Amino acid sequence: MPTIRIALAQINSTVGDLAQNTQKIIEWIAQAKKKGADIVAFPELSLTGYPPEDLLLKPHFIRDNQIALKKILPHCAGITAIIGFVDQSSDTTIRSGRSAAIHNAAAVIQNKKIGLLYHKQHLPNYGVFDEARYFQPGNKADVFVLNNVTIGVNICEDIWVENGPAQSQTQVCGADLIINISASPYRTGVMDVRENLLATRARENQVHVAYVNLVGGQDELVFDGGSLIFDQTGKMIAREKSFEEAMTIADLSIGKKQTLLGGKPTKPDQRSVYKALKLGLFDYVQKNRFDKVVIGLSGGIDSALTAIIAADTLGPKRVIGVFMPSRYTSKESVEDVEKLAGNLGIRLETISIEPSFCTTLNALSEMFKNRPADQTEENLQSRIRGNMMMALSNKFGWLVLTTGNKSEMSVGYATLYGDMAGGFAVIKDLWKTVVYQVARDRNKDGHPIPKRVLTRPPTAELRFNQADTDSLPPYDVLDPILAAYIEEDCALEQIVAMGFEEKTVAKVIALVDNSEFKRRQSPIGVRITHKGLGKDRRMPITNNYRNY
Repeated sequence: MPTIRIALAQINSTVGDLAQNTQKIIEWIAQAKKKGADIVAFPELSLTGYPPEDLLLKPHFIRDNQIALKKILPHCAGITAIIGFVDQSSDTTIRSGRSAAIHNAAAVIQNKKIGLLYHKQHLPNYGVFDEARYFQPGNKADVFVLNNVTIGVNICEDIWVENGPAQSQTQVCGADLIINISASPYRTGVMDVRENLLATRARENQVHVAYVNLVGGQDELVFDGGSLIFDQTGKMIAREKSFEEAMTIADLSIGKKQTLLGGKPTKPDQRSVYKALKLGLFDYVQKNRFDKVVIGLSGGIDSALTAIIAADTLGPKRVIGVFMPSRYTSKESVEDVEKLAGNLGIRLETISIEPSFCTTLNALSEMFKNRPADQTEENLQSRIRGNMMMALSNKFGWLVLTTGNKSEMSVGYATLYGDMAGGFAVIKDLWKTVVYQVARDRNKDGHPIPKRVLTRPPTAELRFNQADTDSLPPYDVLDPILAAYIEEDCALEQIVAMGFEEKTVAKVIALVDNSEFKRRQSPIGVRITHKGLGKDRRMPITNNYRNY
């Protein structure tokens, strides 16, 4: 019975850092060799990091990635390695005036030489993916043999396609094992979807399937790892941890029931959203070489959750909270901010915006004469706070974390150049109702969020007795409407048919459509749903189509 020991190395690559990525791959190859692996597989584009985006338009970047691949070859004595990289080939049908086509590729290195090259055939061009902009699709589904086991390699989307390369590799080329190298970003629910898909591919092709996924944060994307192995019946025999670098080692006896070395597969983590937020923040801070982050604390739930995520991720000493009260700030907010900072052990600075607010109002008094106070004066306060936060960032090199959630950003309930000013938006893809869910779940571990913050009606405190519901429907009504309109592209009549009042739905849709210009200028943030407000959404700002 043919047997093979396989290692799946889910590593955290950094986009563009070819030297670091190369060294990391070499080190993990050495680890796999020490554990007696016959073959080790790395994620999609692990050499360049994913997604490299317009770095792929630079010929010298393609060249340097090929040079980096060659540096790995001498380290593959006694072990086969599968490396994701960018390959280049001559092609008379290529686009954009290139002299050569580039491919999202996998190199199979055997005996210190490249024995097989596989080019990704199905290039995703939806949501956050834009691979057709850069790559040419491959058209060959070759296999290779190791320890009398016939192995097919394909890349990410290839295995999602029914009757795709996996079928050709098994039914035409006789593969016993399919290794899929992937860079599949996290979103809520995706783990179950992946498992079902891979189990189906294994079962329908009667082949073992090993899936290795990238881990780490890249701008708004988070890759969760969670590498998997299935036997030919579709039974899961290995599942790796999520949201951290790890290596899965398994002995596969082709045709027999398999077991993972070291124990049973772990159960899915019920707090995956929180882990995704932490990983996305950590890698953005580390890979962009920030030492500290600064957060404007208001006494509300959004800034509280952002602060806790930052403290949990970076440690309290790397987090600074700034409280900027005004004439409208309540006593409750003062108390809750101080209690939160004390619970987290973070540094708290208090800077009143009242002097600046008074000065600005005085400077504008002649221009504003005979006009009643309105949203303009409210936004002034937010913009003064934004100026102060960015001044602290400039002076001390701190990264400003904004605190807006997906509900607010969707309807434009945020101030451009005010509370939207900053470098990274941790909870940008969390609906307000989900913010509360995540916060309550986190509070099970020590209750760092003051109880009143979780129960008090949300307010911007830009005027006396202000509440979010003065401007918006209650969040338990707003969020389902927004999810249907933004994430599912439902029309007004479809949303009304779900049981919502037509007037309310029309108002919400109008708010979303009229706020596109704000979102285009907002900082990036961690994506955790299948359709975020960043790369997933590409609506024109100048747009006169209306569905209300």
